[in-house]
Amino acid sequence: MLPKPPPREPSLGFLYLPPFRVQGASIAGESTSIQVPELDVVFDMGCCPRTMLASKYAVISHGHMDHIGSLAYWCSQRKFQGMGAGTIICDARIERAIRRMMEGYVELEQQVTPFEVIALNPDGEAEIKNNTVIRAFEVEHTGPAFGYVIIEKRSKLKPEYADLPQESLREIKARGEEITRILEIPLVAYLGDTAPGPALLRADVRTAQIVISECTFVEPDHKSRAKIGKHLHLDDIVEWLRVLECKHLVLTHLSRRTNIAFARKQLAQQAGRDRSARVEFLMDSRPNKERYERQLLEAAEKEAQRTAQTPRAG
Repeated sequence: MLPKPPPREPSLGFLYLPPFRVQGASIAGESTSIQVPELDVVFDMGCCPRTMLASKYAVISHGHMDHIGSLAYWCSQRKFQGMGAGTIICDARIERAIRRMMEGYVELEQQVTPFEVIALNPDGEAEIKNNTVIRAFEVEHTGPAFGYVIIEKRSKLKPEYADLPQESLREIKARGEEITRILEIPLVAYLGDTAPGPALLRADVRTAQIVISECTFVEPDHKSRAKIGKHLHLDDIVEWLRVLECKHLVLTHLSRRTNIAFARKQLAQQAGRDRSARVEFLMDSRPNKERYERQLLEAAEKEAQRTAQTPRAG
C-alpha cells in the first residue's frame, strides 16, 4: 500500500477591508503573522510566507515562539532578495533578547544579516510613513506583551481661525502662535495575545477603523483555560463589541480544533446580527473568498456604469 501524501497546508487568510488588505496566517499555538501591505507592516512573525517580505516593518507583540519564530528568517530573506534591512518594532523589555537571538544566527551562519530595531515603551511612537505612526501599549499576557495602533496624524486649522483670510493667518503665525491642531485618526489596532483588560477600552483602540484581535477560545467550557493562558474567549469579544466603534473586527488565533462555522454561529447568537456583522474571521477561507468575489463583481459593475456614463469623444 502506498503511503499517504502529507496534508495540504491551509492557504493564507485574506480580507479586503477598504482601503486595507489584511492577510496572513494565525493559528493558536502554531504561528501568527498578519500583514497590512498598505501600511508596510507585518504584525508578528511566527511564519514567513513570501508575501511578508515586502513589508519593511515587523511589529512584534511578544516573544512566544508562535509569534516570533520566523523573525530571523524574515530578516535573512529580505537581505537575500535584495530588499534592504528589515526594521523590527518591539517592546523595549524584549529588545535585548531579540538582539541576542540575531547574534546567535551570526555564529551559526558565519555571516551578518542586517536589521534594525526600534524599541518602544508604553505609549511610545515610531513613524512608519509620512504623517503615520505606530503606537505601542501594554496588554496582559503570560510575559511582556504589547498591542499596537497605527495612527494617521493630520494637521487641521483650529476652529477659531477657520473663517480668517490667509493674510490674517500668516500674521498670527508670524507672531509665533499655533494656528493648527493635530487630528489623530486610528487606522488599524492589533492586540496580539491578551487577557481582557483596560487596553481593550483605550480610545485609540475602540475607534480604530480595523481592529485585529485574538479569540483563542470559543467553547463555553473553555473560559477557565482562557483565563489561565491570559487569552480572549468569545464571551469577551461579545462584551467588547458593545463599546467597539470599528468598521471591522478581525478575529485571529483560533486553535486548529475550533470549528469556525461553530464560532460564527455562537457569535451571532450571543452578539446579535448587527454587531456580529462587523466581525470577520481571518482564517475562514470559503466565506472570505466568496466575500472577495462579490467585491470584484461590485467593482466591475461600478466600472461598467462609469464607462457607460462617460461621454464619447467626437
